[in-house]
Amino acid sequence: MFKNHPKGLIGAALSNMGERFGFYVMMAILLLFLEFKFDFAGSQGSLIYSVFYAAIYLLALVGGIIADKTKKYKTTILIGLVLMAVGYICLAIPTPTPVANKALMLTLTCLSLFAIAFGNGLFKGNLQAVVGQLYDNPEYSDKRETGFQIFYMFINVGAMIAPLMAVGLRNWWVQKNGFAFNGDLPTLCNQYLNGSITPEAAERFTNLAGQVGGNTADLTSFAQQYLNIFVEGYHFSFGLAIFAMFISILIFLANKAKLPDPAAKLAQTGSAADEIKMDADEVRQRLYALFAVFAVVIFFWFSFHQNGQTLTLFANEYTKAIKLNLGFTTLEGAELFQAFNPLFVVFLTPLIIALFGWFNAKGINLSTPRKIGIGMGIAAAAFVVMLVGSLGLPDYQTRVAMGGLSETARVTPWLLIGTYLILTVAELFISPLGIAFVSKVAPPHLQGIMQGCWLGATALGNQLLFIGVIFYKNVPIWATWGLFVIACLISMFTMLAMIKWLERVAK
Repeated sequence: MFKNHPKGLIGAALSNMGERFGFYVMMAILLLFLEFKFDFAGSQGSLIYSVFYAAIYLLALVGGIIADKTKKYKTTILIGLVLMAVGYICLAIPTPTPVANKALMLTLTCLSLFAIAFGNGLFKGNLQAVVGQLYDNPEYSDKRETGFQIFYMFINVGAMIAPLMAVGLRNWWVQKNGFAFNGDLPTLCNQYLNGSITPEAAERFTNLAGQVGGNTADLTSFAQQYLNIFVEGYHFSFGLAIFAMFISILIFLANKAKLPDPAAKLAQTGSAADEIKMDADEVRQRLYALFAVFAVVIFFWFSFHQNGQTLTLFANEYTKAIKLNLGFTTLEGAELFQAFNPLFVVFLTPLIIALFGWFNAKGINLSTPRKIGIGMGIAAAAFVVMLVGSLGLPDYQTRVAMGGLSETARVTPWLLIGTYLILTVAELFISPLGIAFVSKVAPPHLQGIMQGCWLGATALGNQLLFIGVIFYKNVPIWATWGLFVIACLISMFTMLAMIKWLERVAK
């Protein structure tokens, strides 16, 4: 697979596995962790989640500026890895739930998330820029797009197992403490403790407490104990990312010499001016094209990253459980659905590469901007599937008053699995190709900053994620998915309208 590609590609891909592992642990459990830990009934947890995910990508612009100014890309990348590890260490320390001093603990949690976000900002965009520099060598320049597809696929191997390990550890901890897992109970425990539970929900809470092995004679004690043990499992799951980050640090140090070093290049030439091969007008045209693409993909990321927000809530509250008995524990929970996206990335990437190769062999020349536009249409189709599959479901407020839905009233897990499959195809048309497009079009002296801007566009899309949760909790479920259908279609038609101009600039 790595044949005829630069030697540094495999080292860069392996180095990124730890970051992806932590990212998908966070994506799988962060929103539910915040809601259960701090008893968020509205969109507070979603807002924190949105700001965190926006910061991850927005701070990549800061990281790009730092690396471009100092030309110390590899040093910046290493500092980012260490800083992320520190953030995960802080989150992994178990603290009591329910939270006694909510303001203090929420502040500490947010500071930990900021450390992860800033470390990611130093790491992610700059590693992508370094991978792009590998393909500046004329020997490999025609393999740039395929190289980024391989890079994107390979790093998702870590992402594929992260949700499974996080869920396994959480459920093992619940079972080790004498209880069975139930995804509805943490919310019901918080409602019982804060006095907001309805009579119908209270009856279901009592029944579920007995089913998981709780003491129904003292429901207050049970609610406190079950909630604390459940959330402790989340803390330990964050700890999994620490190990992965240290592995990534070791891999990066072992492969550091194989990656490009702009600082060494400057030492040889003695001037940054030697890097710039374009006149001012060409630089300006390239920047216009890049920022036009950045603006369009905001709507895609706003929709796609609902996999950690509304789609996770839907998995927990409206979807039948997936169960996998491993003997020492049972894998069960909404977080398991987060494994399907990276799983599909790994297995679909070779097929997508082969499809593009077949198009080329047939003389069908699909430019990168055209592929991105098609990908946005595919994403719209995924949410159409969700819209149709959600027709007839009770809205969020009705479900809360009922104390949750019985297993028979929930939808098949194949609805979400099918949606993730379609969304992954869309992602493979957009994300790795978008990174390659930025790498190709960005002026040489602005590589890090432009990769940061690509991630900054993702940040703006992520900052809007909480809007999806507001819709989810206040309108019919099917109407929420309609919002994302519209957003993806807007992106598609806008992108297709700019195709000829973008193709001309990219030549």
